[in-house]
Amino acid sequence: MITEQLMGMVLVVLLALGVMQVALAVHVRNTMIECAVEGARLAGRDGADLADGEARAKNLAAQAIPGIVTTAHAHRTTVGGLQAVAVELSASMPVIGLWGPGDLKARGTALQEGPGA
Repeated sequence: MITEQLMGMVLVVLLALGVMQVALAVHVRNTMIECAVEGARLAGRDGADLADGEARAKNLAAQAIPGIVTTAHAHRTTVGGLQAVAVELSASMPVIGLWGPGDLKARGTALQEGPGA
């Protein structure tokens, strides 16, 4: 009887930890996307540089999720025939806590502002 209760409790705890881990992974993904979008918005402003957007996205990701190493890359692109800027962030996907071997990529796009854009 006690063994069955113990096994049931262990199963419930493992299930709860799994749900929490999935929630953490979704949170990290959504945060990375938002940081990439903010970087793209900055890089798309009139007079801004692509390096500004990369630095902004990387800085926001480092503040929002400390401990996750992030790389950023910004480039010009087109969306629906309009000039735009895309910022891509890359970080390790958390599998156990904030550590993990998987790679997570997030992309944010914003229209280029200014004359001739």
